[in-house]
Amino acid sequence: MPAPSSPVEIVVVAQNSEAPIGHADLTASRSAETRIIELASPGATVTRSFGPANRLGDRVRGTSLESSGSALLNYFSITGFEGNADEIAAALAADDAVASAFVKPPAEPPIAPPVEGAVAERAPGTGDAPPSTPDFTGSQGYLDAAPNGVDARWAWTRPGGRGAGIQIVDVEGAWRFTHEDLLQNQGGVISGPESADIGWRNHGTAVIGEFSGDDNGLGITGIAPDANVRAVSIFGSGGSAAAIRTAADALGAGDVILIELHRPGPRFNFAGRSDQLGYIAVEWWPDDFAAIQYAIGRGVIVVEAGGNGAENLDDGLYDTPAAGFPGSWANPFRGGTADSGAIIVGAGAPPSGNFGSPRSRLDFSNYGSRIDAQGWGREVVTTGYGDLQGGPNEDLWYTQQFSGTSSASPIVVGAVAAYQGINAAGSGRKTPSDVRNRLRTTGSGQTDGPNGPASQRIGSLPDLRALAGVIKVKDIKDAKAEKLEKVEIKEGKELKQEK
Repeated sequence: MPAPSSPVEIVVVAQNSEAPIGHADLTASRSAETRIIELASPGATVTRSFGPANRLGDRVRGTSLESSGSALLNYFSITGFEGNADEIAAALAADDAVASAFVKPPAEPPIAPPVEGAVAERAPGTGDAPPSTPDFTGSQGYLDAAPNGVDARWAWTRPGGRGAGIQIVDVEGAWRFTHEDLLQNQGGVISGPESADIGWRNHGTAVIGEFSGDDNGLGITGIAPDANVRAVSIFGSGGSAAAIRTAADALGAGDVILIELHRPGPRFNFAGRSDQLGYIAVEWWPDDFAAIQYAIGRGVIVVEAGGNGAENLDDGLYDTPAAGFPGSWANPFRGGTADSGAIIVGAGAPPSGNFGSPRSRLDFSNYGSRIDAQGWGREVVTTGYGDLQGGPNEDLWYTQQFSGTSSASPIVVGAVAAYQGINAAGSGRKTPSDVRNRLRTTGSGQTDGPNGPASQRIGSLPDLRALAGVIKVKDIKDAKAEKLEKVEIKEGKELKQEK
């Protein structure tokens, strides 16, 4: 069963300027907050998306956001309200203290819909787990060398290549940090209550296993097992933008945030659907976009699931703002001045051939020029769910069916963490733009497939050797052979001319 959605949010943007945060801005923001609380329905919770107003100035000082930091004082999230969300948003937008107000549809984990006609997926199974868990790493093909995997096994031989010193925060709904394969280098949930739903818990457990599974001789091993991993829940934390901001505040420059969420977009009027058609990346919504830019401004790398809506994100549909969006909003899928700076991930076919040619776009994956990289979107072996190893104890569950841009994004996160670990042990950590540019210009290229040509961009699968700028011996031999061939052709032409 899919995990339940997060609550609907009403996002309010107060009237204010875009300037360095000063005393007048703080006073105006507090006045607006008081008015928004008055206008919200009784019992509703009003939360500042960017935390306490008097702390924000220090947090943006020295970053690219310092000159416009007052704009971040404007964002408020309302949850737990009673009544019609659209009517409440309209009433708020009509007030002089409010610049705009809009309804944000619930977020969901971007796990792919089940394969049509397949047996029931992710059932924990019956009976007890074996006395000891087998080693499943041989089935983790995404650890293998390019072009099928990210070449994590090579990265492990390099200083820092296991992600040492790199911190990762996963933003979603719930996790199982007591799992037998998630006990090392784990910091647990640092903000927000976890959802009690097993769907969210299995999802978060599977995500973290891909990049952080313990290297302990049993079960699975993550791509960057030495990285430190923590989590922030979107439940009870003032919504997804506040969760992203909280994650950014917990990290340093060169660390990584993973956003494991997508939302129903305008294609079907923002309605939730079991097939997830029309679902898109969360940065399309202004407050999530601002939170991502806040993280990027602090030097934190943000990796974002591209969504499972089968959408072309270059479609003109996404140029039209939703009702209540601020007048300054621009479509972030166009990039340019509206570029959030995040790494957006699409879902590609695994090398088994069961879903088309390896690295071709899977049918559910969103695509477009804004997508930066891809990961496996089917057949991912990791922790959770219990279809590979089940039993009554969730701490022993493993899956071989994790999917979606849900499974693709952690592969990219693992590669980024391993790459940053190598950099940290060498010339120093790279910036968010440096890392994204390397992902877009290296890797194992996308292929044509049954769901569309490679021009429907989901990007390349990361290749850690190429990311790190290391040439393979085979490449050297091929280059030498190519050079020798050119010399032989040239000499042959010269000999012919002499004759």
